[in-house]
Amino acid sequence: MENIRYKKVVIKIGSNVLARPDGTLDVTRMSALVDQIAVLHRAGVEVIVVSSGAVASGRSEIGARTGKLDPVSARQLFSAVGQAKLINRYFDMFRDWGLACGQVLTTKESLSTRDHYLNQKNCMGAMLANGVIPIVNENDTISVTELMFTDNDELSGLVSTMMDTEALIILSNVDGIYNGDPADPTTEVIREIRPEGDDIAGYVRAGRSQFGRGGMLTKSRIARKVAAEGVTVIIANGKRDGILVDLVLGDREVTCTRFVPSPRPISGVKKWIAHCEGFAKGEVHINQGAYEALCAPRAVSLLPVGVSRVEGEFEKDDIVRIVAPTGEAIGVGRIAVDSDKARQTIGQKGARPLIHYDYLYLD
Repeated sequence: MENIRYKKVVIKIGSNVLARPDGTLDVTRMSALVDQIAVLHRAGVEVIVVSSGAVASGRSEIGARTGKLDPVSARQLFSAVGQAKLINRYFDMFRDWGLACGQVLTTKESLSTRDHYLNQKNCMGAMLANGVIPIVNENDTISVTELMFTDNDELSGLVSTMMDTEALIILSNVDGIYNGDPADPTTEVIREIRPEGDDIAGYVRAGRSQFGRGGMLTKSRIARKVAAEGVTVIIANGKRDGILVDLVLGDREVTCTRFVPSPRPISGVKKWIAHCEGFAKGEVHINQGAYEALCAPRAVSLLPVGVSRVEGEFEKDDIVRIVAPTGEAIGVGRIAVDSDKARQTIGQKGARPLIHYDYLYLD
């Protein structure tokens, strides 16, 4: 128990871990995970929990009384009731250990500006500094359609890099990413995926999980991005007894998929920008020369001379998408001028950068 592998972690608990086959909350599994998180906390590990289960919890409470509500309204109703039920469960379970937990509800839009992002970071930092375990979830009562995170995998990745954690542990109902069909007894879990050179696209299926919005495709995509930002990412089976203690404090080998972090972590501002693609207000299309310069190993800024056209309306310091000559989005950045000024400077030589390297993130 003295071998602490990670001193600060985000633990994402998926819907399929917390739900029984009939969709109701698995309180026994939830209690087992809380017990393990308490053990980590007492060992000196800072833990942030990103927990799904609110919608499923609400559905099990009032599912038969929703009448003819449309899907969005039903989801909002289930979340409003289920989030209260879920956080009360966590509160009571952690209190049995003499620990306090606090609820952090967020939306994609609330993290779209740097100030809001830092406010969220400061809030959770204060909680950790005072021994309080943050329980984070998307606020599904107001998050709908384009305002939603893909799922809590995406949210957990953002929180993990925001809080400068050493590891993100994504708990699912399988042992990790398999090199074939998980139902086939001859397939094996891919134990390690390196930052470069490991192509797993052929192994990951696109199907969604039974109760959540995501699936292994989303998990692998988020895991690669977060690992590229310098955080170890582990996909493991949350229904295995003692899984968290084994991963963080244990000595024995655990069956899971581990994404090796990049040896070149990026700055805090770039971490925020990396997760801002969904907030992009416009597009900056670049020419071949700029594309080759940006893709070269040497760090460069995006200059007006390398821009072929600008699409959309945006203000100074907004996030914009960078589009290659092929039409493929290759990254995002915080632009130094508004859309009118950007159009005026297209093709100019010797002009100031439209996006400085420090505020540029390439996929």
